[in-house]
Amino acid sequence: MQLLKWTVSELGRWSFDRIHWVAVAVAETVNLAINRYHSRFLASCIDVNGPDFSKSSLIPAIAQETGSGKVLMLGYMNEEAFEETLSTGRVCYFSRSRNRLWRKGETSGHTQNLRRAFYDCDADAILLEIEQVGGAACHEGYKSCFFREIDQTTRSVRIVEERVFDPDSVYGS
Repeated sequence: MQLLKWTVSELGRWSFDRIHWVAVAVAETVNLAINRYHSRFLASCIDVNGPDFSKSSLIPAIAQETGSGKVLMLGYMNEEAFEETLSTGRVCYFSRSRNRLWRKGETSGHTQNLRRAFYDCDADAILLEIEQVGGAACHEGYKSCFFREIDQTTRSVRIVEERVFDPDSVYGS
């Protein structure tokens, strides 16, 4: 880079216009290099097709309540559950314990309506912004599956939410 090899004494003999021209050229070169790097970085980070189910057939899906931003639950989606969720607007997960699609609320009536869907930069996690119908996302009757708080010091656990429904009356004992 010839521009960086000039000495201060040489620059002192230059006119303001020449110094301005060199400064603009350097700035444009640096800007071009940054834009090229940024474009390559974004291209490596963003998959325009959505979550990458080739990495793993099941991807964690976080359900977050629209408006409050409260995290309600963590489930898993395979590609079929993800596509069904997008096409119907009702959230569908893949149940690992039942080894089948699980349409949220199919037993309890506590469904989730999709408002917006996001995926992370690695395309291996999904965030669902949802409207929770029926008041509870948790099968134990709480609004959120994250109803237990662990004290950092004592490691004691306390329940921080009220139950919305009695699970035995919905699912049986």
